[in-house]
Amino acid sequence: MGTGTTAFRLIATDLDHTLLDGDGRVSSRTRAALDAARTAGIAVVPVTARQPIGLRAIDAESGFDGWALCGNGSLGIHLTTGEVLFAQETPTEVLQQLARRLNARIPGLRYASVRGNGEGFVAEHGYPSLAQFSDHKRDPASMSMMALEEVLAEPSLKLVVRHPELSPAELFEAVRELGVTGFEATLSGAPFLEIMAEGVTKGAGLARLCARLDVDRTEVIAFGDGLNDIAMLTWAGHGVAVANAQPDVRAVADEVAEANTSDGVAKVIERLLERTVPG
Repeated sequence: MGTGTTAFRLIATDLDHTLLDGDGRVSSRTRAALDAARTAGIAVVPVTARQPIGLRAIDAESGFDGWALCGNGSLGIHLTTGEVLFAQETPTEVLQQLARRLNARIPGLRYASVRGNGEGFVAEHGYPSLAQFSDHKRDPASMSMMALEEVLAEPSLKLVVRHPELSPAELFEAVRELGVTGFEATLSGAPFLEIMAEGVTKGAGLARLCARLDVDRTEVIAFGDGLNDIAMLTWAGHGVAVANAQPDVRAVADEVAEANTSDGVAKVIERLLERTVPG
């Protein structure tokens, strides 16, 4: 990570609790900052735990129409052309071993799997009753429900694990104690644990996209708040945590901006443009 004095060519930003305000929307000030960056020739890339459906929910207010990294870096997709740069899935045998070991330890877990370049979503019976629309930008009543064996029968871009009583942090610790390998587990601030393929992180996904765009890491500024953002903030030339970020995230950041509810990302972008765009 650097000092932030480089002329940045790409802005990579988390969405929920980082770019988006307390209502999960893009404020007018943030939209203006994003538009100004794009006008200045700086690529603006959402890097999110969301799938493309979650980006479509805010496309009118965000202006995102280029490359996006979804599923915590498991999917690189162009939002306008539909081109898929990469889609890295967890193999079925890994999913099945993890669920078998985890279920033996914690009864009552429910699973859902994201498939098909982020468009497919299948849930175990009982999962929708634990979910809200905001969790996946999908109506729980419309979720395809299957037996667990069917949920785990195909590779997954992201496997979601939740429990009616235990917190995601408790599930995260339980998975770490299993001794099972072949996947990455993380938390995004959502009410569930998230499982991706081994090696998948927001940082790794961002590196792959930047290689495609011929952008050096020193030319990237990244924003985040959650544990799943740490790899991205440490890979980027300048990592910025918002004030409401978790302590571990603030600890690795080069800079701490104001909170998402105070347009923290927008204010940093405004400052950045003052330095990089001729007046």
